[in-house]
Amino acid sequence: MALQCGIVGLPNVGKSTLFNCLSNAKAQAANFPFCTIEPNVGVITVPDERLNKLAELVNPRQIIPATVEIVDIAGLVKGASKGEGLGNKFLANIRETDAIIHVIRCFDGEVTHVDGSVNPVRDKEIIDVELQIKDLETVESRMSKVQKQAQAGDKQAKRMYDLLCKYKDALVQGKSARTVKIDNKEDRKLVDEFFLLTDKPVLYLCNVDEASAVEGNAYVDRLRESIADEDAELLVVAAKTESEIAELDTFEERQMFLADIGLAESGVSRLIKAAYKLLNLETYFTAGEKEVRAWTYVKGAKAPQAAGVIHSDFEKGFIRAEVIKFDDFISCGSEAACRDAGKIGVEGKEYIVADGDIMHFRFNV
Repeated sequence: MALQCGIVGLPNVGKSTLFNCLSNAKAQAANFPFCTIEPNVGVITVPDERLNKLAELVNPRQIIPATVEIVDIAGLVKGASKGEGLGNKFLANIRETDAIIHVIRCFDGEVTHVDGSVNPVRDKEIIDVELQIKDLETVESRMSKVQKQAQAGDKQAKRMYDLLCKYKDALVQGKSARTVKIDNKEDRKLVDEFFLLTDKPVLYLCNVDEASAVEGNAYVDRLRESIADEDAELLVVAAKTESEIAELDTFEERQMFLADIGLAESGVSRLIKAAYKLLNLETYFTAGEKEVRAWTYVKGAKAPQAAGVIHSDFEKGFIRAEVIKFDDFISCGSEAACRDAGKIGVEGKEYIVADGDIMHFRFNV
């Protein structure tokens, strides 16, 4: 299954408006498709100017962009960790995602706030507390299961118990699991088995009014200050304005609208790119007359794993990869010109793929 970002937040903060903008291909880039797996899951194309530049040089019959899956998760209310509202469904849906886009209201207006007033720091903490409570239940349950094994001398159980203690200490202090620093790779693998909700990477998305779309506002400043000690990014988007942009028919009209409000790129495009990065994903390309295509891989992957993204046989029978750096391809103008200029590298199984590589795999099955 593809990696997914879940959009979460309190009711009436703009989640559905944003999701509807994302589901409209016109809000992202010209001529790229959108499809729906389920009513609340969208497979959304990742805007990438490099793909268009390659297509201009190669003139392929087809252009296929990278995609990212976004899930619109039901609004949370206080008490979700105890099953209030759609709490159980909400928490289960978050557990199934790989990263969180936390939408927070940072605008005044007639739309009624579920708690009666606009306070982004309070709103963030409401969801944080619900997720932390659920994580604490998970941690304590796991601790009770491994404690006896650890006391009996099981080294792996002792290691796991010590890790669980670290997370319990953080959670009882009202801190999210992601604030616990784990540098050891083996420990990290154990932690991933806990499936903690607050351990997932998070992007805070401030939904603002049009006047605040470029520089944000006081609400955004307060939220940014409150997350200073978290390993998290913050993005400012005017969802209502984005919905108006999505209704325009042509790419040129959308660019004129953006220019009028002082933006070089739509908030939706920035959000999709941020979601892609949040999932630790990068892109390599294949380029030929039949198609120019963007392929998604997890950052740090070696050449055989990247080849396996195309087909499992490519990974099983991997021999070597021919690699052209994106800038070299653009400056030379074609694969043939890159070959003549000695710009094609031949790489083996230990080659770590770089974002933007143009690759051709040799394999034998």
